[in-house]
Order: sequence, then structure tokens, then C-alpha cells
Amino acid sequence: MKYIAKVADYLWGGWGAASSIFLFLALWEFAATGYPDLVLPAPATVFKKLLILLSDTSTLNQLSITTRRSLIGFGLAFGGGLLGGLLAGSTAVGAMFARPWMSILLGTPPIAWLVIAILWFGTGDGAPIATVCFACLPIIFLQAMQGARTLNGELSEMAKIYRLQWFMRWQKVYLPHILSYVLPATITALGIAWKVVVMAELFATSDGVGAALANARSWLDTPAALAWITAIVAILLTAEYAVLEPIKRYTERWRETA
Repeated sequence: MKYIAKVADYLWGGWGAASSIFLFLALWEFAATGYPDLVLPAPATVFKKLLILLSDTSTLNQLSITTRRSLIGFGLAFGGGLLGGLLAGSTAVGAMFARPWMSILLGTPPIAWLVIAILWFGTGDGAPIATVCFACLPIIFLQAMQGARTLNGELSEMAKIYRLQWFMRWQKVYLPHILSYVLPATITALGIAWKVVVMAELFATSDGVGAALANARSWLDTPAALAWITAIVAILLTAEYAVLEPIKRYTERWRETA
């Protein structure tokens, strides 16, 4: 019953986010009344176009291609950023050495990484995956490093005094603290991954959502372009609120009793 109550509370808390989306749709509908479909189609027109696209199996194929590229690039960035950040954050020297390099990576525009990735990997899966990895890795790295650097020394000493086994220290002391830094960065990086992979596909591939957007641009089909964008945003919101946010709440449940 306690678990069901938590799920119900989480779903009820989603009304705030849903209301903001409904408000956005209302403002969109109001703004669309003054423009033709070429400039700004109404939400109903876009959703009708989206249903038409989803009725075609090729649309699901394009979405799956983009999803695969985004998740692979994000996974590489998460693994490398988490491991590298924890190692760099374990010592003051490592943190001082790594920080300027991460600042350089963060300051480099994704379009610049895309150009380099095309030169390195050519057109195809390699360029968008590499671009996503380059764009997301410093975000995960810096937060993992910060989490490692801010571990409470007193809690660590207490764990040693009570002779907790190493896996208990990780589970009860180190992991919750590190995840409180890494999970918010993960949500941010995932959103960036979707934006970057679509941009990369627009310039570097002949398939995926980015290529579909390029095709819609060529035909001046604004409803189709917005329909593709809506599909991508829907997938991103589902991943965030159905997967990452529940994981974040579960791992940070210790805050409720803090």
C-alpha cells in the first residue's frame, strides 16, 4: 500500500507539468490564428499530421534510428564521464587538472564537434553518435567529479569506525551522495543528446528524424516538421518522467528522512 501511495503521489504531482503543457498548447492555438500553416500551423493540424506519419511504418523506423544513435552516444558519454569524473574527483590534483579540459569541451559548440566527427567517421552512424558523446560527456564528468570531491569525510570515518564492509559503504554512504549530483546531470545530458543527434542527422545522415526534418524543409511542410519535433519531444518526456525521474526519487529517498 505504501508503494501504491507513492506512485499515486508521483502521478498526482504530474498535474503541474501537464497544466503547463496545456497552457503552452492554448497559447500556441491562439498565436496560430494569425498565421497561415506555412508559418505556424495550429496544434490540431500538427497532431493530425503526426497521426498520419505514425500510420506509416517508416516513421517508426526513423524514430528508432534516432533513438538508437542518441542512446549509444549518451551511454558512451555517461560511462566515460562517470568513471573519469570519479577518478578525477578522488584527488585535488586530478580535479585541478581535469577542470580546464572539461571547460574547453563545454565551450565548444556541438556543430564544431559535428564537423570534426564527419571528417573522422564520415556520414552515417559514427558522426551523430560521436557528436552526442562529445556534447554530453563534460556534463556528466563535472557533476561526478563534484560529487566525489564533496563526499562527507565524517561519514566516511564513521563507516570505517563501525567497520562497514566496502560494498555497504558504497551502498549506504558514497553512492547516494554521488547520485544526487549525477542524476540531475543525467537528465540534462539526455535532453542535450536528443537535440544534438537531430542536428547531426540534419547535416550528416540520410535517415533519422534530422533527415526527415531536412526533407520537410525542402517541401516547405511546416506541419510535418513540427510533427517530427513533437514526436521527439514526446519520447524525451517519456524517458525523463517515466524512467529517470522515478529512479532519481528512489535513490534520493534518504532526503525524506534527513
